[in-house]
Amino acid sequence: QVQLVESGGGLVQAGGSLRLSCAASGLTFSTYAMGWFRQAPGKERKFVATINWSDDSTSYADSVKGRFTISRDNAKNTLYLQMNSLKLEDTAVYYCAARRGVNRIVASVYDYWGQGTQVTVSS
Repeated sequence: QVQLVESGGGLVQAGGSLRLSCAASGLTFSTYAMGWFRQAPGKERKFVATINWSDDSTSYADSVKGRFTISRDNAKNTLYLQMNSLKLEDTAVYYCAARRGVNRIVASVYDYWGQGTQVTVSS
């Protein structure tokens, strides 16, 4: 079965950096578009970044553009999210997701989800 396992979350001070990883198994990773989403307490899940399978083209939410970088290593079946200049409002559970086809920013079209990793940014 398909498994997506996030790691790399934690507690960091504002202005700091974290690198999230998402290890995928049970699917042909190189043929899936991948995305990162996040959900803060009491709020709906929101798009963060996505990367296409065919050309590694990327899209970012305006709130993270210029600070976060999504990337993938198809040889390792792993998705990454490098997060720099973290802000208090980046605090959330971060989820990776996979879908067949081109990348999209809408969560509902993703086929598989990880369990999430907590990122907490402190002042």
